Amino acid sequence: MKILWNGAIIDQEDVQVSPLDRGYHFGDGIYEVYRVYNGAFYERDAHNERLERSAKGIKITLPWSIPQFNAWLDELLAANAIVNGSVYLQITRGAASRSHPFPKNAEPVTLGFCSHVERPLDSMRAGISAITLPDIRWLRCDMKTLNLLPNVMAKQEALDAGAQEAIMHRDGTVTECSASNLFIVKDGRLLTHPANNLILHGITRMVVLRLAQTLAIPAEERAFTLDELRNANEAFIAGTTVEITPVIQVDQQPIGAGTPGPLTKRLQEAFETTLPPS
Repeated sequence: MKILWNGAIIDQEDVQVSPLDRGYHFGDGIYEVYRVYNGAFYERDAHNERLERSAKGIKITLPWSIPQFNAWLDELLAANAIVNGSVYLQITRGAASRSHPFPKNAEPVTLGFCSHVERPLDSMRAGISAITLPDIRWLRCDMKTLNLLPNVMAKQEALDAGAQEAIMHRDGTVTECSASNLFIVKDGRLLTHPANNLILHGITRMVVLRLAQTLAIPAEERAFTLDELRNANEAFIAGTTVEITPVIQVDQQPIGAGTPGPLTKRLQEAFETTLPPS
């Protein structure tokens, strides 16, 4: 595998990560995951804008310009011959003696790699199950940082329970999932949590809201409760790798009819039209 390492495309075996990197010690860094369809990046500008917001949020100065990042990621994609997959880009504050204050002379460290990813068509057609868990994360979930242990624990708890995703809530108010945003449908209206500091501003979430407007589907960004979730007609998750995937069961109870709903299917069909052509 070829890796993007501080501005160079090199073999994975040649990457040398310092044990003093603050990404190890403090999760002091940011990342972005780009989706690639038919050899083309999907919604790359939106991902880049979020990368810049995250960097600004934790006060890391990006070591290169966005056009330079784009050029390197294009080169990385070609070097790994990825047609359908994802690209992971990570930037840490750099290596320094372990101390909480920002180091004065550390230089940001950039890492990027590709993965082959198939579309989750089976899950998108059949739907998935989920459990609900308290949202124990910090209060800046809008920044895409390396501090993902609560998400990892929630995801594993869902898998251990025989479910595919964990839906998180703060005192009964639903926020998002361990690795995706959540929408519900009630009486023909879409509901999803506002894009504030309590959720990640998902790119696929943004696309769904844009499609809803195009299709004249009423949509509202407002917080909703666990009871509203359980009494919804439909529910689905949205994310870069899960696309639009129906949630047909929550805490072993069916959502609506317990099958993917018509509005979810309509949005899936509309999403297909936004993908790069083959």
